[in-house]
Amino acid sequence: MKKLYIVRHALKELEQLDQDDYDRALSQSGIDDAKLMAQRLAAKGIKADLIVSSPAKRTKETSEIFAEALNYDKSIMYNEVLYMAYVNELIETITYTFDTVDTMILIAHNPSLTALAITLVGLKEKIAMGGIVEVEFNCDSWIDISKENAKFISYDYPNKK
Repeated sequence: MKKLYIVRHALKELEQLDQDDYDRALSQSGIDDAKLMAQRLAAKGIKADLIVSSPAKRTKETSEIFAEALNYDKSIMYNEVLYMAYVNELIETITYTFDTVDTMILIAHNPSLTALAITLVGLKEKIAMGGIVEVEFNCDSWIDISKENAKFISYDYPNKK
């Protein structure tokens, strides 16, 4: 059994003139939302074996917040491919994961993450900033993940009633 948490970075700062999108940080509201969502995972007793993140500033900040809340003491794997990724690149990143990893947190951007969730489990809505989609795979190797063995577990986001 493999478990994947698809995490969209939280709210980012407003666009600044002469600032590249890649370098946009989380807003204060985004920081608060990322902490809230990370605490929700921690309250469920989630123990991540691997956190993989886009290296863009806002996703780095989100992944560091999650790592701290989950007492994740390993290195966060930053993968440049995750910024502006196509769905097949996200799936490739996941399938190249060592099988010793049972629980992975993937932190990146839309529209890629929503497309991934639609592809794997038929999610019917756009993943909100700070949102987390939990997917379980009935297989023992990441190379074997597919929509046929994927099971939608939950979708949570800040301000969800």
